[in-house]
Amino acid sequence: MRKKYDRVLLKLSGESLMGKQGYGIDTERLNSYAMQIDEVVSEGIQVGIVIGGGNIFRGLTGTSRGFDRVMGDQMGMLATVINSLALCSALRSIGRGARVFTAVNMYPIGEHYSKWRAIEALKRGEVAIIAGGTGNPFFTTDTGSALRAVEIEAGVMLKGTRVDGVYTADPEKDPTATKFDFITYDEVYNRGLKVMDLTATALCKENKMPIIVFDMDTPGNLARVLAGEEVGTLVAVK
Repeated sequence: MRKKYDRVLLKLSGESLMGKQGYGIDTERLNSYAMQIDEVVSEGIQVGIVIGGGNIFRGLTGTSRGFDRVMGDQMGMLATVINSLALCSALRSIGRGARVFTAVNMYPIGEHYSKWRAIEALKRGEVAIIAGGTGNPFFTTDTGSALRAVEIEAGVMLKGTRVDGVYTADPEKDPTATKFDFITYDEVYNRGLKVMDLTATALCKENKMPIIVFDMDTPGNLARVLAGEEVGTLVAVK
């Protein structure tokens, strides 16, 4: 496998972990993700991961149902820890070293996150799974992913979703939507496209962190992206 990047930050959607269940964790989908990740790590690519928690609890949804926003976001952070532990277990079960770091101290559930410990784990060939978002309310896991990508000095932030890239509109709702192979951060903002929230997009732009949005649910796509194939949509400066 020809490597285009040596170190990456992979953002996984919590909703994607549901598979066809509609809630919780589909072990078939989880194991598929673990196999894809193990494949690229075996090729010498260092992989840090941030997982959302929407398959279990989403803070904003909780707020709309009467939860305090801060507590709702904290519940969402805990959901990301559950997903991270599940992925860590799936990776270890196939012989791949993995370690869960948490944004707030939750020892012994996970190791308290620091950039240096995460990078040390990556250099050992372990997968560094970074849970708990930024550790603060009012920030999404997209923003947490952008922050961790910059911190661990990744070459690219990969956003694995159910959709195969960025479109002019939601392709699941608009059959006329067309896909971008490349788009700038500014165009994402000006068009109001929901690639990531504005804070995450701005953080990536300011730190020149390219983003590739691709379909993680198709086995083999992660390896194709990291081999430099034109999979998904690249978001970057011109």
